[in-house]
Amino acid sequence: MQPRVVPLKGCSNSLPPVYVVTDGHQCDEHQVVRALEEASLERGFLLQLREKTLSTRALLTLARSILSQARRYKIPVFINDRVDVALAIGADGVHLRSTSLSIAVARSLVGKNCLIGFSAHSVDDVMKGEQAGADFAVLGPVYDTSSKRAYGEPLGLSRFEAACRHCRLPIYAIGGMAVSSVSDVLQVGGHGVAGISVIWNSESPGKMIRELCMQFPSFS
Repeated sequence: MQPRVVPLKGCSNSLPPVYVVTDGHQCDEHQVVRALEEASLERGFLLQLREKTLSTRALLTLARSILSQARRYKIPVFINDRVDVALAIGADGVHLRSTSLSIAVARSLVGKNCLIGFSAHSVDDVMKGEQAGADFAVLGPVYDTSSKRAYGEPLGLSRFEAACRHCRLPIYAIGGMAVSSVSDVLQVGGHGVAGISVIWNSESPGKMIRELCMQFPSFS
């Protein structure tokens, strides 16, 4: 089953294949901005601001600052969970988790010009999200990783492949991703990879983002 194309203004005619996810425990604003600067030539990635512990005021301040920098490099920005913050700053999209607003309610609030991604932990989750009208899914953990152990045992490539086979939704693999993982994800029909630790725990997050992007030479 061929994934459907999801348009994204200013990026090309489809979603970039690398989904960079921030984590306040592993990176700060300075590191994020520097990574954007170092990796901006690739333009093959999205940025999700995933800062669960910040107050609304602090999140708004951070999100506006990051968005301002990202706009300079034409990097799309998604806000984790907070639809209100995404709307307030004019983000490119919102990323929903299982405890967020439903996809249907989020869509009624953000309209058609704001993309909706969501976290999935099973094939069934992806299918339900597709039926609800989301634009893409992030499925995992595919491999073992400390940041995703709370979501259960790793799915493995076989179940990730099953989701890709049964859905037309673009699906990103997350959990234990590395540069060497990209070819396996593509081979089973994945749209791309999402990363937290692989990026922010590396010696140079910007260079790691670029290295991941370089594994997708067909993206333009």
